[in-house]
Amino acid sequence: MPLRLKNDCKYALLVPTSMGIRLTPPAGQPVHASDTFLMHATSAESNVASISSYLGLPVKILTTFVKGSPIAQFIKNNLASRHIDFEGPEVEKGGPWGYRHQINIADSGAGSRGPRVDNDRAGEVGRTLNIEDFDLQRIFGEEGVQIVHLSGLIAALSPETGTFCLALARVAKKYGTRISFDLNHRASFWQNRKDELSEIFAEIVGLSDILVGNEEDFQLCLGIEGPEAGGVDLAAKIENFKSMIDRVKKACPNISVFATTLRQVVDANSHFWGAIMVEGENWHVVEPRQITVLDRIGGGDGFVGGLLYAILKKWETEKWLQFGWAGGALATTLLTDYCQPADEEQIWSIWKGNARVRR
Repeated sequence: MPLRLKNDCKYALLVPTSMGIRLTPPAGQPVHASDTFLMHATSAESNVASISSYLGLPVKILTTFVKGSPIAQFIKNNLASRHIDFEGPEVEKGGPWGYRHQINIADSGAGSRGPRVDNDRAGEVGRTLNIEDFDLQRIFGEEGVQIVHLSGLIAALSPETGTFCLALARVAKKYGTRISFDLNHRASFWQNRKDELSEIFAEIVGLSDILVGNEEDFQLCLGIEGPEAGGVDLAAKIENFKSMIDRVKKACPNISVFATTLRQVVDANSHFWGAIMVEGENWHVVEPRQITVLDRIGGGDGFVGGLLYAILKKWETEKWLQFGWAGGALATTLLTDYCQPADEEQIWSIWKGNARVRR
């Protein structure tokens, strides 16, 4: 079915998320050998929202903050600098062993040394996300939202966040808001929770209009039969994804758009980057092209962010995948794990392979 968006909405994009900080050593150095770090506000979902917010679309985040925390204030200041509205309760810290914002400690890798990421999510305040803390009738019924983007990372973060994401999807559907869902399977989140999360994910997928995920995501989150063994080159991956999506489409006829990225790593700073999407019966493929990578983390989020921006702008379908591919490529050139595009032209120049000086 065609993907049609609501008009006259206050917000183009709404994302629930758990915000935190990202610590990275400068100059691509490993964490264990460093004593100086850069700190950025981060979350996969706010990464997705950033392309739209930097390019002028109204975006809102639903989250939770630790009351009185300087890190919470740092995050709020950062979101404001990204032109992102935010809403969420202030949760009491509860002493030194209480709540805090997640910490992502990342070695970006360099050359033959691959990236290493350590996620410290103990006491994460985002695990308390509760539907009762938000006026959904106001947000969806009065203010209006064109697309709500959900991530499997948030849906699986805790029993509370799973319930929260499912309730958001139900209300969004009621008010005619389109639902984007990035499956984002994480084995550590699913440990000992497979039955619970499979049920939640299946219902969210059943309500979704846009679905993002790789072969492993579809198999582990939805139990969809995977491709035959063998075939590790990129051409085989494309054919495997097509056969996978044909099976998913039969199980989920409500979904209008399926998409995923394709990546082959040469070394930490050189990747072949591609993407594939089907809208209705129309397949679109970006054959993998070599890109130079400063930091690969956030590339997938940049892809989804660019894809959703193109959909929100109601461009021709083939441009959705192109802009998503280039948004992901842009993210890998930045020290932050989110895109900060100067304008649409900057992203389109990446798509066109134009890295000449602009004066």
